Amino acid sequence: MVHSDRGSQLRAKKTQKALNRHELIGSMGRVASSADNAAMESFFALLQKNVLDRRPWATRGELRMAIVTWMERTYHRRRRQRSRSMLTPIEYEIINPTQLTQAA
Repeated sequence: MVHSDRGSQLRAKKTQKALNRHELIGSMGRVASSADNAAMESFFALLQKNVLDRRPWATRGELRMAIVTWMERTYHRRRRQRSRSMLTPIEYEIINPTQLTQAA
């Protein structure tokens, strides 16, 4: 999934073709919802600092593996959040299942 604000770039035909070619889904935040953008910008700032800027990447595959590893090992399992009683995202989801999980 590729999340964006409601800018023209995500809606462009060229972008849509690229998403389809790579079997990705485009996602846009709601109109005038700065919280969506703030959350994504915070995520990408952490990704930039903790993975992308660490060293040069020889291949896309190498970078992809580094991103997935960082997300699974650090972002989801070690990053504690004040807004969630200092639980990691995984801990929070286990204790408080989402509505989607409850509906299933």
